[in-house]
Amino acid sequence: MHITELIRFITEDAPAGDITSEILAGGKECRAIITVNEAGIIAGLTESGMLFSHFGAQVVSSRHDGEQVEAETAIMELAGDAAAILLVERTALNIIGRMSGIASTTRKFVDAAHRINPDIRIAATRKTCPGMRLLDKKAVAIGGGEPHRTGLSDMFLIKDNHLALVPLEEAIRKVRVASVYRKIEVEVSTAGDAVRAAAAGADIVMLDNVPPALMKKTLGELESRGLRNNVILEASGGINASNLATYAALDLDVLSLGILTHSVKNMDVSLEVLKGAKSFSL
Repeated sequence: MHITELIRFITEDAPAGDITSEILAGGKECRAIITVNEAGIIAGLTESGMLFSHFGAQVVSSRHDGEQVEAETAIMELAGDAAAILLVERTALNIIGRMSGIASTTRKFVDAAHRINPDIRIAATRKTCPGMRLLDKKAVAIGGGEPHRTGLSDMFLIKDNHLALVPLEEAIRKVRVASVYRKIEVEVSTAGDAVRAAAAGADIVMLDNVPPALMKKTLGELESRGLRNNVILEASGGINASNLATYAALDLDVLSLGILTHSVKNMDVSLEVLKGAKSFSL
């Protein structure tokens, strides 16, 4: 994410400045340290460092995005104008906390799935926080997942509401005519529609809210017609920690999980001003 977009987060938090810190910390220099208070995959250091640097702080990071960290690990130290550091504090912690939470959850799902099927991919969805999508998707990638499409402009994804308006084969034909440079994904919920989509030239077939038994039947139908290797098969809808193993054991290519970004548990991260500190300690 570009620095101008990150600065918008500061503007949202302090449209007329940080009135408390300007009075109490204005003109003072300080050093501060950011600590993660629980174990997980750290993410968001790049963006947070950009923000602190933009507002004039010196930044030293002892860890890098994507690293596994233990609880009570110091990950960043800051030096500079105290009011500037306190201005950025909460925004930076929010970014690190959210992105680290997403990356940590993604890594857990990726590792669990790969223990069963080393080739299967774990993907995110568009169920992201408005304004945070680029960071949410980046956090998924940091955690070892597949970001999937960033938005509606990236690729064709023909969903059930499109198919309520246009027949499946016609929908695929129309988008194929519109562009040969974008992949075509079709969302289906029956074995018959999966076969139709594959036969009509879809690149990706998404089996949406389909129970594992029906998915197995669908895979068999595609195999028997020689269509299985023509498409990427994606399963989506209601996949979570309790049923991941069942889906991962099927001959699927991708499992897409909204839970990676729509139910984020932030990592606990804190910033502390170091009283009397004279030099960097990291």
